[in-house]
Amino acid sequence: MRHETRPKVRREGRRGPGMTSVRLRLPATSANLGPGFDSMALALELFLEVEATPGAQFSIAATGRNANICAGLNRNLLIQTYESVLAEEQRPVVSLAIKMHNEIPLGMGCGSSAAVRLAAIALANAFGELGWDSARIVEKAARIEGHPDNAAACWYGGLAIAASSPTLAVVSVPPPPGWAALVVLPEKPVATAKARAVLPELYSRHDAVANVQAAALLSAAMILGRADLMPVASRDWLHQPYRNELCPLLPALLPLAGSQGILSVTLSGAGPAVLLLTAEQSPQQREQIARLAETVCPVEILSLPLCRHGAAG
Repeated sequence: MRHETRPKVRREGRRGPGMTSVRLRLPATSANLGPGFDSMALALELFLEVEATPGAQFSIAATGRNANICAGLNRNLLIQTYESVLAEEQRPVVSLAIKMHNEIPLGMGCGSSAAVRLAAIALANAFGELGWDSARIVEKAARIEGHPDNAAACWYGGLAIAASSPTLAVVSVPPPPGWAALVVLPEKPVATAKARAVLPELYSRHDAVANVQAAALLSAAMILGRADLMPVASRDWLHQPYRNELCPLLPALLPLAGSQGILSVTLSGAGPAVLLLTAEQSPQQREQIARLAETVCPVEILSLPLCRHGAAG
């Protein structure tokens, strides 16, 4: 378990008692991985990059995907979280001039909110001189997010397996060599709150036991690199069946699991994007994915390596 490491931030000079520059690079993440509901996530090589320096007032210069949303100051998630953490710790708010380059799709289940919140907490830690280690940063992000998986994978990288009750515990392991991801993005996002709202309050014993079995097998399959186990280990009974209507790409692509080098097909986080883990990739594979997906809606397909290192380095 990785609890003690200090976050790596770049410090460039000093202005009075505080630091003058912080740079962060936070990966996208895909959580749940089928049965690993709120407990497992993978880091992906798609990044949010942030550079912040003290300024006379808050400003954000953003480039990349959804730059207009990222640059907006009204109800900005990064600034709100940053100010909230400093207020809770009774530290003065240092206004920041922020440069941001974003590659992570917003509202698609690729961990954009976890990356932004972790960036905000890391900035508050640096400019508020809180002295928090990685464990406390991730614990704070998990508490704000309401679950620990995306925050853990974003900060530590690799495959993160996390539990947050009664206290946060995280294991981060390297992903199997040669495995990669295809992320299929529909045109329209789905709010996480809406995806959560369709889930039942209670589950049958059968479904609970089936998910425990699959999640245990999934952990072993990914740690050992057992590609042959993945089609069975990635089956889910707790959240994916209830989200099919909101995320129709999933049932369209599920038949590909276990064929043509595709190891598993799952929702990415709460959706609507779909994550396909692969042992190999080919143009023919992408063509079949696109053909099936576009019976539902136009899509964008991202081919991504699995990210071994998170924001903490």
